[in-house]
Amino acid sequence: MSLNFNNKNYQNELNLLEGKKKYYDIKSLANANKVDLNKIPFSIRILIENVLRSYDKNISNETQLEQVLMWNKDTVPDKEFPYMPGRVVLQDFTGVPVVVDLAAMRDAVSDLDIEPSIINPIVRSDLVIDHSVQVDSFAQNDSLNMNISREFERNQERYKLLKWAQNAFSNFLVVPPGTGIVHQVNLENLAEVILASNDDDNIYPDTCVGTDSHTTMINAVGVLGWGVGGIEAEAVMLGQPYYMQVPEVVGVKLFGDINEGTTATDIVLAIVEKLREVGVVEKFVEFFGPGLSQLSLTDRATISNMAPEYGATCGFFPVDDRTIDYLKMTGRDEKIIDRVVNYTQSNGLFYDGVDPEFSLVVDFDLSTVESSLAGPKRPQDRLLLSDVKENFYQNFDLSENQINNDKLDNASVVIAAITSCTNTSNPNVMVGAGLIARNAFEKGMFPKEWVKTSLAPGSKVVSKYLEASGLNKYLDQIGFQTVGYGCTTCIGNSGPLPSEIAQKVDEDELSVSAVLSGNRNFEGRVHPQVKANYLASPMLVVLYALAGTVNIDFSNDPIGNDKEGKAVYLEDLWPSSKEIEDTINNSLTSEMFIDEYESVFQGPEEWVKLSSSKGNKFNWEKQSTYIQKPPYFDDFNLQPSKKNEVNQARCLVKLSNSVTTDHISPAGSIPQSAPSGQMLISSDVPRFEFNSYGSRRGNHNVMVRGTFGNIRLRNQIVEEEGDWTVYFPTGEKMRIFEASEKYLQSETPLIVLAGKEYGTGSSRDWAAKG
Repeated sequence: MSLNFNNKNYQNELNLLEGKKKYYDIKSLANANKVDLNKIPFSIRILIENVLRSYDKNISNETQLEQVLMWNKDTVPDKEFPYMPGRVVLQDFTGVPVVVDLAAMRDAVSDLDIEPSIINPIVRSDLVIDHSVQVDSFAQNDSLNMNISREFERNQERYKLLKWAQNAFSNFLVVPPGTGIVHQVNLENLAEVILASNDDDNIYPDTCVGTDSHTTMINAVGVLGWGVGGIEAEAVMLGQPYYMQVPEVVGVKLFGDINEGTTATDIVLAIVEKLREVGVVEKFVEFFGPGLSQLSLTDRATISNMAPEYGATCGFFPVDDRTIDYLKMTGRDEKIIDRVVNYTQSNGLFYDGVDPEFSLVVDFDLSTVESSLAGPKRPQDRLLLSDVKENFYQNFDLSENQINNDKLDNASVVIAAITSCTNTSNPNVMVGAGLIARNAFEKGMFPKEWVKTSLAPGSKVVSKYLEASGLNKYLDQIGFQTVGYGCTTCIGNSGPLPSEIAQKVDEDELSVSAVLSGNRNFEGRVHPQVKANYLASPMLVVLYALAGTVNIDFSNDPIGNDKEGKAVYLEDLWPSSKEIEDTINNSLTSEMFIDEYESVFQGPEEWVKLSSSKGNKFNWEKQSTYIQKPPYFDDFNLQPSKKNEVNQARCLVKLSNSVTTDHISPAGSIPQSAPSGQMLISSDVPRFEFNSYGSRRGNHNVMVRGTFGNIRLRNQIVEEEGDWTVYFPTGEKMRIFEASEKYLQSETPLIVLAGKEYGTGSSRDWAAKG
């Protein structure tokens, strides 16, 4: 079938508050080709508009447009088409290597006597510095300032590069440290839902790719977006399309009433479990049905955030009245809101209860969801509260009579972290945590002395409404002082355990736990000494801090005793949904968002005073251990090199199933004994200045040595856990990096053997490049 296609018929106009605007009319295109747009998922409609618009710019062709327009639930073509995102969002762990590559490209073209500024983002790109703050100080009134100070001390070299980039590149903005987490900043401020072109009078759906797998959080406001690798992001930034296949779309029909006491965290963990069973890898997931009205926009954001955990490319919610209400609450300009309302209603992108067709429909009854956690090693392993302690026994070969809850022991919670944009973007669970803190404090209850407590909001707005409600003082009183505005524990920046705790854990070989309101709990990610990691709502994080152990059944066991010695149970501390809602209504205002985001690109005093190199080319410092010019463009040749055949290869690593990018290229702390640690020592970097693998991604020398450097890696070639292998020519056991270097010297090709789900998890270029 060929399209009934006439360029004059697919453009239309809208009269908006900001003036007359043109748009690409997918309803007219569908009608002209006898396609019922109502049957097509909303996420696919966005792709149709995208390919239609890029057709007009000679990026896509008529065949590719037909492939997307003719989407149907039964057959999906396996052909690729070019997709042009409207924005790129980056965080600093993955953004620094992107900027390093762009800076190296400028050097390369300069060497060819070409103006270096030709290398510049064409697509709007925003980088949010959020991955570098660590929990060095906690449970102190000045913890926030102390951690910010340490962050700048550690990351001067990296931040100078990023500040240079902000000045050297146009169409590239940096949100400085201490502002918030990229996905929450994107949700609350950067996203416009419908974008207006700077080059002409066109308006079009806001779409984005990001150098972080949880970019999907933006799907909650009807913005199509997902995580990609740094190389793919660089290509999009420089104006190249992202090639993808027309996806299958799994529709998740939400229905039923949410039970009292059930949180958005409980819902998303149940969805992760359900969709992992169904299998949604490389598929779009789109939510629909009467249950949408049960979910606030921030509830939806929690669900969209964890799309990588349920395996989907995205977890999409179409624009509806809740979306518009959220844009108003977060202080978006009235012209943007007017643009969103008129465009989505005029161009078939506003959900009004008419359900499209899907490749597969999965029913999800919200009334069946109960309070739960996930762990201790994977986010899809959901547990009811009553099952947590039995799960711990099974995983670590222990029994209840071997554990003493009154002291630091097996199952003790040594980290309790309210962290991650997954949950800190949601006022319901944050206010709920504050109310539990208040109730506990009034009963004279505090976390156990071995628990490292922390609160790291995803934006400063969270602190504003906690202060307005008066709940911040109760969180402070029980040790949940704000430690920073960034990812912290969720990305592995949990900081060191207190020395006496760390020593006891090592000496007694304890299997201790962390409970965090994050989205990932892979082995070795949260903290190298913590073997069991459980994902939970901020409300449960506070309760587990009070209990001090996961060796407890909250449905039956007392959490502790009040100041009169009376046993206190979960129901004695847990607030009602009405109390949470009333508190939010009395404390959260749109002015808070307007005030906080007015200076979003300004940053703290340390950022303002930071000096950086000037000019179109970056001034590389040879002595830097953070930023080094990569060798990719050395002896650059415009002619592609020939591919070498792989013969007589040796196996470097043999792995089982579920080996994530965290196993392949860790983001957390750098062990002193590892090849990367030894390289830093030889460069006169003291142990306490190692920082993390994530922060060192601008130095290829560190990252190559850190490949397969996860302390929990299980290479089946050797018995020992960690980054070990066998160098087969001699039979000698050695570090994986050292063996790879020996094989390189003898020009021996190498292979990696792995099972299912190899390379899943975070979008992480160094897991491929290393």
